[in-house]
Amino acid sequence: MQAAAVRDGGSATRANLISFSGLPGTGKSTVARKLASRLGAVWLRVDTIEQAILESGVLRGGVDEAGYRAAYRVAEDNLRLGLSVVADCANDCMLARDAWRDVGLRAGAAVVEVEVICSRVDEHRRRVETRVADVPGLSLPSWQGTIGRKFEPWNRARFIVDTAKRSADHCVAAILAAL
Repeated sequence: MQAAAVRDGGSATRANLISFSGLPGTGKSTVARKLASRLGAVWLRVDTIEQAILESGVLRGGVDEAGYRAAYRVAEDNLRLGLSVVADCANDCMLARDAWRDVGLRAGAAVVEVEVICSRVDEHRRRVETRVADVPGLSLPSWQGTIGRKFEPWNRARFIVDTAKRSADHCVAAILAAL
């Protein structure tokens, strides 16, 4: 399947919005980055956007939803160009998940929602406790912060990938097959 728009005789294939969700340390960014590269899609990582907002000094407090709102707008711009977008973020509440879905639908894109889990608690904990931030200045959550984080249950179907049972490359292949 070709996710990025291809112009052929005036027609274009439909762009995809692949919206990721999951707790820190499950492997979301690893899988999302590989998927975006494989598709030639735009990779929007909310951690990177939020860190840039914090470093700008324009906010006196926390980022709250500013990073997500900026990402929604950039995603919609790119989807309207016919480019597929991989949205890499925790998406820990239905409000955020619905907003991503609405962005894709407004832009006329196919929307695929992916929840990334790591079903082996010991492996998930090891990942969280040994992670090194790859976004300069980003503070990573502790294990207690990760498991104590509010993560609303889903109220609709989504594609679930378990990184404890598959490599990142296998997860990407499974998502591509689902597209």
